[in-house]
Amino acid sequence: MSRNDYTDMGGTGEAFLTTHWSLVEGVASPDQDRSAALAGVLLDRYWKPVYCYLRRRGYRNEEAKDLTQGFFHEVVLERHLVGKADPAKGRFRSFLLMALNRYLANVRKYDARQRRTPAGRVIPLEMVEPPELSEVAARSEPEECFNYAWVSALLERVLEDLEADCRRDGKAVHWQLFHDRVLAPITDRTDPAPLAEICRRYGIEDEAQASNMIVTVKRRFQKLLGKHLRQSVASEELLADELEEIRRFFPKIAQDDG
Repeated sequence: MSRNDYTDMGGTGEAFLTTHWSLVEGVASPDQDRSAALAGVLLDRYWKPVYCYLRRRGYRNEEAKDLTQGFFHEVVLERHLVGKADPAKGRFRSFLLMALNRYLANVRKYDARQRRTPAGRVIPLEMVEPPELSEVAARSEPEECFNYAWVSALLERVLEDLEADCRRDGKAVHWQLFHDRVLAPITDRTDPAPLAEICRRYGIEDEAQASNMIVTVKRRFQKLLGKHLRQSVASEELLADELEEIRRFFPKIAQDDG
């Protein structure tokens, strides 16, 4: 799924970069066009964790999709959930998960047929092919699965930005080395190919040079990861906690330079 934090609002052509907490505040804006657009970004960043959590709670695919739709439309939009969020209290995703559990409890009290999509504020939720639970997520507790899906979605955005930055700066080969040596073994669950073999693949004669190129991309990755994480936390202490969460699920990609 392609993502872009820069969005044109109201036809003005003005680009803006939202952080999660400023995004949360913007959703409560009286400007309905702005509110709906920001809510769409919020939904794009969090529907996968919500969906995966529901699957681990035992809901079937279609039911989980319906509940995900209902939660974002009825609670996040119609009941202005984000207006009740407080950055001082920590992670937004923890707040979201608490609200989701309350929503599920209420759903059990009422016939699902009574639930409706709020008129005029429909945010399309495109889940033609919902994500399959990974092996890690499939054997995790529901809350662990939620956190794993959140980390996965975050890394997806970071890596998209990283690749774009490398290619823009004339470092496409740097990116390919990083991809083949670091990313591919993680996603394919294989051992890294020998560096000499990767060097031959891209016509690099010096392994030390290739290693330095990979470190360059790793440093960019760490910088971008920190940038994305700072969008969703209110303190450096919480930033350290989020980094630890990533290391717990994806230790290889979150490791320091080297």
